Amino acid sequence: MKTPHIIALWLLAGWCVVSAQTNPDTNTATLTRPEPPNIYDESAEGSKQIDDAVVLARKEHKRVLLQFGANWCGWCRMLHHLFETDKSVAEELGSGYVVVMIDVNKGHNKDIDKRYGYPTRFGLPVIVVLGADGRQLTTQDTGELEEGDHHNPGKVTAFLKKWTPKE
Repeated sequence: MKTPHIIALWLLAGWCVVSAQTNPDTNTATLTRPEPPNIYDESAEGSKQIDDAVVLARKEHKRVLLQFGANWCGWCRMLHHLFETDKSVAEELGSGYVVVMIDVNKGHNKDIDKRYGYPTRFGLPVIVVLGADGRQLTTQDTGELEEGDHHNPGKVTAFLKKWTPKE
């Protein structure tokens, strides 16, 4: 099993898959590294994403979790990776939340940032939780969920449980 440190290095290194291409003129190899896949849709309108998520959350009796970030942000990628791979975090998210990835690269979706009280002032990533009615319940500076060079799965799970709708 990989330790959080190895995972963090792997993510921050940009998925170090390297390929070599040989230049026929000089007979030298050039190393290239493919870009990691985007986790944020840089063309998505945040208001539409949120409206769709609120409709789904209402139907499924869940909360909406907005993760503000950008594709260039290593901490955003690490949090997203934790959301997808840590069993307890993924279960809590799946059972209680509709997750929306809000791209804020280069001022994109600045109206959404303003609507929720400028949560990006805490840095990236930052989380905002909405009720099924779309009302803002809390904002979480994810720096408080970190431990050293990674997000602490226990802290993340505890935060999610605190805001998961009670049946």
